[in-house]
Amino acid sequence: MTSPIVDCSPYREPLLALAARLPRVPRADLYGFLDVAKELAAELPAELATALDSFDAESNADGYLLLRGLPVDEELPPTPTSTPAPVDRPLLLMEAMLALTGRRLGLHTGYQELRSGTVYHDVYPSPGAHYLSSETSETLLEFHTEMAYHVRQPNYVMLACSRADHEHRAETLVGAVRKALPLIDAESRARLFDRKMPCCVDVAFRGGEEDPGAIAEVKPLYGDVDDPYLGYDRELLAPVLPEDKEAVSVLSKALDEVTTGVKLVPGDVLIIDNFRTTHARTPFTPRWDGEDRWLHRVYIRTDRNGQLSGGERAGDVVAFTPRR
Repeated sequence: MTSPIVDCSPYREPLLALAARLPRVPRADLYGFLDVAKELAAELPAELATALDSFDAESNADGYLLLRGLPVDEELPPTPTSTPAPVDRPLLLMEAMLALTGRRLGLHTGYQELRSGTVYHDVYPSPGAHYLSSETSETLLEFHTEMAYHVRQPNYVMLACSRADHEHRAETLVGAVRKALPLIDAESRARLFDRKMPCCVDVAFRGGEEDPGAIAEVKPLYGDVDDPYLGYDRELLAPVLPEDKEAVSVLSKALDEVTTGVKLVPGDVLIIDNFRTTHARTPFTPRWDGEDRWLHRVYIRTDRNGQLSGGERAGDVVAFTPRR
């Protein structure tokens, strides 16, 4: 089986040269910044470009691609403690890597209700964070397909690491449907495939309501019956019928059995196929010393499954429409 890990350390110098040609303050004109990134993405080292193109065209059995050994800043500011990032913050190398590799795949997209509608997200531990938030740290962030309840669900979730947690405990877990499917019996598969089930939504998309209930409907399996896409959220998917609950339980156990873990280190970019996987993050202990774990996250849309209707640009911000 082909490894999902791409060693990018041989490409350090050409990647640094490409990053140096990007605008220095990306948030000052994000559209312009991402347009330049698109042009430069055509100049990525051939082996890296091929790996990205192949993953975009076919994905893989693991459901993720890990770019390891990318250039990272030798000196970093303290890990953020608030969001969004200042508009005048200079470009960080891991943000540059997300721009160059992400534009090879599709369109960077912001979500109006999430993180003030910003496109680049700093992901860091925050005291008292909601248990469903990426800013939680000392509890397990449960398995979820990112925004499975959203009509404009992103195709890819990209996570870049500028700083790991102190004890190197945090692990991103990925459960891939291609590995899980053989473990699901035929009856459960039939029950899960193309069947809409009630689904709650994350806090940011609740319109200020404490608990609006299951305002979306999600199909746990859909697309090609022999190679389906996955829509799964352990906390939010809310099947009602006993038969549906049992089928989702079978799916959940299968995903647990095939889960693989990735400990992100500085210089890593993890690209998760958000149509074929569910992902989670294990607990870790922050120290609140300015050196806590610091990731950068972007969402990428492509022309799959109605994500695009025509005329979109990288840097667009979309409003919430629940799947029904």
